[in-house]
Amino acid sequence: MLLITCPWCGAREETEFRHGGEGVRVPPDGDDPGWTRLLYYRENPAGPYAERWVHVHGCRQWFHVVRDTTTHQILSTRRLDGQEGAA
Repeated sequence: MLLITCPWCGAREETEFRHGGEGVRVPPDGDDPGWTRLLYYRENPAGPYAERWVHVHGCRQWFHVVRDTTTHQILSTRRLDGQEGAA
């Protein structure tokens, strides 16, 4: 079981969270091919990977997670606004 540190609530078991996808920046003026790439094509790197998660059974806040895809170790978490969490 993964132990994920919510920037607001602290360390919790992974069952309290939901994966929200790749942590990419949404283009403000994207065209159809750009949106298609964003929505349907994902990289599958071995190593650190930026993702977004939501704490559904807690504070319901979205945050960034950097997870190693080969070991599933959580390397870092931070709020979407870039500030460090309170926990």
